Formats: sequence, structure tokens, C-alpha cells
Amino acid sequence: MRRSMSAAGAAVVLAGLITAAGPAVAADAVPGAKCTPKIQVLGSIGDESYVRDMRQSQGVFDFGAGDLAVGISGHQPVYWTGTTVHRVPLSDPNQSGQVLAVNAHGLMVGVLHGSGGPSLFTYQVGAAAITPLPDSYGYDSEADVNDAGYVVSRSGSGPGAVWKDGQKVRELPVPAEAGPGTRITMVTGINNRGDILGMATQDYEVPETGAHLEGTHPVLWPGDGSAARLLAPSVNDSYVQDLDESGRIVGYDWAGPWHEYQTWVWEPPLTGPGTTAGGLSSHPYATFEAISPTTNLSVGTAKFHPDMLTLPDQALLRAGSGPVKALPRLAAGQASMADAVSDADRVGGAAVNAKGELKPVIWTCATRQAYNPGS
Repeated sequence: MRRSMSAAGAAVVLAGLITAAGPAVAADAVPGAKCTPKIQVLGSIGDESYVRDMRQSQGVFDFGAGDLAVGISGHQPVYWTGTTVHRVPLSDPNQSGQVLAVNAHGLMVGVLHGSGGPSLFTYQVGAAAITPLPDSYGYDSEADVNDAGYVVSRSGSGPGAVWKDGQKVRELPVPAEAGPGTRITMVTGINNRGDILGMATQDYEVPETGAHLEGTHPVLWPGDGSAARLLAPSVNDSYVQDLDESGRIVGYDWAGPWHEYQTWVWEPPLTGPGTTAGGLSSHPYATFEAISPTTNLSVGTAKFHPDMLTLPDQALLRAGSGPVKALPRLAAGQASMADAVSDADRVGGAAVNAKGELKPVIWTCATRQAYNPGS
């Protein structure tokens, strides 16, 4: 889901009410609701190409306070206020990258793809320049920031790490119960109570027997300072993506490269295995990429095997413990994907329009637009 390549040009596309390739949405579906259900197309710059399972050229990856959103446009790190796109100020304005997350105070974390390899940065809305993070690792394009300003990701020297005010302040240990040959392979989220989420992978050959021990487990570093612990994995390998303020975790199980995905949820107190939430009846595979902070709204993308593309990918949504539903497409027969969700019922992502161009989009009043593709 992450990107490369430089951008050129600055073609800004303003928002409008898009005719969705899905069922009509009743304006009064939720009594007293103040938002208008629509697919809001955001301003964009540069390349708008879409190639499935390659790095996105456009997309919304997180929401800040008010109308602030962050992500990528033309393969470059950007943010939006309303529908207006803003470039993150870089010393090289053509450098590629993306903003991965933003907190309630406008502090962003992102990744740049430079000649020395990917690295992380922070940027505060209104600042003149970014702040590079020392000993950072941007190859997996995973990082997060909470409202206290703590940034989490993998470090360049190997383990997971925490940064504050531009400096590395802590390394994240492998849980004590992990077997030999286990290492931290990804750090994906932090909530406001300080719980940190990641993944640990074991790859070890037992010298005495030659047996090969391997597998991926979710890892939680609790915000209360207690010891790091492995969580029960999904059926195959677990790819944890996000956690909310209660500690609920979403992600997916995968049984094959880049396609055999199944949504997965771990419920507090995280003492047992997670469960799948299912997917869309129209697609065999699905992911959860994000969960809202307090409203238990999860979003992701429904998929097909890359060699059996019966239907294009489609953005999806699950409200609480209910069924997984589809979000309307920007244009009939074109792909869409969801990567961000807010407590205000906004879902961010990207969608392909009728011309085949990938656009950054926000579904407003998203739960009121969601539908069962079999209905």
C-alpha cells in the first residue's frame, strides 16, 4: 500500500458530489445527522495512475482535527484542509514519500524515499520544514503518532522505537516469552494511553533437530509500562494494522502473497485469539486497515486473487460488531480502497474515476452510504 516515484505538475481537482456506483442513500437515514453523505474528491497533484498492488499515487491515510487529512498525492507527502491540497515542505520538492499519520494537534509522521533509502520525518502544520527522525526505518512505510506527540515505528538499527520531539527516546523489546530467532518486524500503531502495536516474526532452525520454527505474532507494548507480550495470532500469519483507545486491534490474516486476506479483530482484554469479521459477499478476500478512535468503525479493502480479478478492489466498512459492507465506488467498475477512518464517520482512501484516474477521496457520513453488495 505504499509508494515511490516523483511528481510533476499541479492539477488541482476540487470536490463535488459524485454519483456513486452503489444504491442511493437516504438523506434522513440518521435522524438529526448534520453531514451530507457523499464521496468528496480532494485536490490532487501530479501522477494519478493506478496499478493494483503497486504503490499508490494518491490517497488519504489519516485524519486530524477539523477538516485536516493527510496522505499522498502524485507520490509526494501532502495534507489537505477541506479539499485543498498542500505539499509538505521539502528541501527537494520532487522527493517522493507520504504522510502516514497525524495527531489532534497537527503533528504528522511520514516517510521519504531518498538516495540513502527510506527514512521517517515529522512535520507540524505551519512549520517551514520537516524534522528528520534519527535512526529511523521507512522501508515498510509503517508509523504512527499519538496526541502526546510520541511517534512509533521500526528503527534503522533493528528494534521498534519511540521518538519524541525529534529524538529517539525508547527502544521496544522483543517479548520475553518469544522463542529464539524472533525479531520485531513492524510497528504499526499507538493510542493515546500509550499502548503500542506491532508484529514479531520468528525464523529459527533448531540446531539439534533441524526443525524450522517460523510464524508471525501480534505484539503489544502496554502503555501502563508492563511487560511487552505476544498476542494470539490469527489462523495463518497476523498483520495487525491499528488499535483504538480501548485497545481493540484490527488487521488481517494472510495465507498467501498479496491476496489471500481475511479480516481479523482482537477484542480487549486481548487474552484470547482474535476472530474474523468476514468480508463482502462479492469478494473472497478482505483487509482491515484502520479503526476509529472510539466508535468501533473499521475500514479496509475487499480483494480478489490477482490472477482472477472478477471484480476490482472495493473499499469496505464495518460498524461495531455488524456485518462488513461495501462503500460506493467513485465510478462503476472502477477500484477503490479505504485506509483511514474518524469518529466523525468519515472514511479516507482513494478511488478510480471514470477516466481511470486515481483520486484521493473521503466518504462523508460513511455508515449511511455503506451497503450490502448482494442487496
